[in-house]
Amino acid sequence: MEGDFIRINKWLLPLSWLYGLAVRVRNALFDLGVLKSESFDVPVISVGNITVGGTGKTPHVEYLIDLLRHKCRVAVLSRGYKRKTRGYVVADSTATARTIGDEPYQMKHKFPDVTVAVDRDRRHGIRRLTEDKSADGIDVVLLDDAFQHRYVKPGINILLVDYHRLIIYDKLLPAGRLREQLSGKNRADIVIITKCPADLKPMEFRVITKAMDLYPYQHLYFTRLDYGDLHPLAGGRPLGIETLRKQKHIVLLTGIASPKQMMLDLAPLCPDIRPLTFADHHNFTAEDANRINRTFEATPAPRLIVTTEKDAARLAGLKELTDEVRKAIYVLPVHIRFMLEQEDNFNENIIGYVRKNSRNSILAKAKDDNKPKDSDNTGHRTGTISFRNN
Repeated sequence: MEGDFIRINKWLLPLSWLYGLAVRVRNALFDLGVLKSESFDVPVISVGNITVGGTGKTPHVEYLIDLLRHKCRVAVLSRGYKRKTRGYVVADSTATARTIGDEPYQMKHKFPDVTVAVDRDRRHGIRRLTEDKSADGIDVVLLDDAFQHRYVKPGINILLVDYHRLIIYDKLLPAGRLREQLSGKNRADIVIITKCPADLKPMEFRVITKAMDLYPYQHLYFTRLDYGDLHPLAGGRPLGIETLRKQKHIVLLTGIASPKQMMLDLAPLCPDIRPLTFADHHNFTAEDANRINRTFEATPAPRLIVTTEKDAARLAGLKELTDEVRKAIYVLPVHIRFMLEQEDNFNENIIGYVRKNSRNSILAKAKDDNKPKDSDNTGHRTGTISFRNN
């Protein structure tokens, strides 16, 4: 059920009150204009959350990339969490998880023609993306994990909420895992409940919709995880996910924030799933490799190791893995699927925003081609999405 992974440490609630006071003051300074939010001439779409831990940001950003990349020139700007470099870096063919972070590396590897950059200072990163010749002609910037980065004012603010950790039931850090008060959701133009069970009942959709208590200008969507073919880490022919039914034993190797939904999804395919979990963005060491080797050795045949795309970026260079283990590791791609037949509506909202505010993309050309001949073709600054004005 929704919220079933939430654990509240009630004895830490006094500290949560103090933390909440600091967050409330910060947000008030932005709301009053003391701290400034900067708008840009390029369409900016932010994807993020207000909780600690995974809500499925990377698959949702990848969905946006795939939606827009054939229609306009897309750039992704991320902080590059746990990378070993500093400042502004644009990913090229030599980029690794160490130089740009595992999630940006995953996106660049999957979409090599898309510009991927990292910069802790998002304002500086957007200016470099839109001004540098190396990233000339960018039509839209996707901000990864930037819902709380209020120094940038995006045109569309997308808030992701994990079905299993609904923010309406959670508490502020450190008692819970909220980064800010529940009222922070009011800044979102779009709210997506992620990682939903595929068999979610109509009544549950209605209950969650009412409980989220969104404003009329906010759009609510529901998505679930979907999986592609398994790809061998060491190279070779992919396997269909249904082949997992032939494997009686699977080691699920993850270094992500919330692998539980993946375990629930794979459970019907395999009777014995043995989780081997590490912290989110974990940098695997020689000691970790030995632990993986031992776990695989202790797992009866037939057996496989299944891992995520994000983890694969960090496992690939782990030399201490035995040849047998390396050949047994298969990478499971994760995609999102909209529920309640909401996909077309979501796509139209995103494409409509980019079309309205971009002057260089195919979308903008289509818009101009459909204008009356005597229409005003003067340029304009990028606005915010029109949900709030409807």
